Amino acid sequence: MKTALSEIGGEDRLHDLITAFYDRMETDPSVHALHRLHFRGHGMNHTRQTQFEFMSGFLGGRAYYRERFGHMNLREIHAHVPSRTEDADLWLQTFDAALADCEMRGPAVDKLRATLRRAAHMLVNEVHDWRREADSPANENA
Repeated sequence: MKTALSEIGGEDRLHDLITAFYDRMETDPSVHALHRLHFRGHGMNHTRQTQFEFMSGFLGGRAYYRERFGHMNLREIHAHVPSRTEDADLWLQTFDAALADCEMRGPAVDKLRATLRRAAHMLVNEVHDWRREADSPANENA
């Protein structure tokens, strides 16, 4: 059966993509706003693994995330994470850059981008951002 996962090259290519995405997040200063949001979770190593597991199921492959956690509800997974429209857009830009790093393109990738755009903007919320104040320029010299 043809799935979105098989269309992008299977689990190995997905792993490459997730690695490229989180490598960018950890090393690109322009993506610091995303990286710092993970301080509220279980850390980057956990996130790399769970992102791969989630995306596998999301793309029609094995639902590793559901097997471990019993659901794949994006809102529930991200309920504790403050997410503004700018954060969603930065996540999407970083994911696009990772797709380019992996030389992934074509109709399946275009469809993935459109689906991720809807999902990312669905997660914008009003959760209080406990770190944003510490990251503001006014507090850099404090």
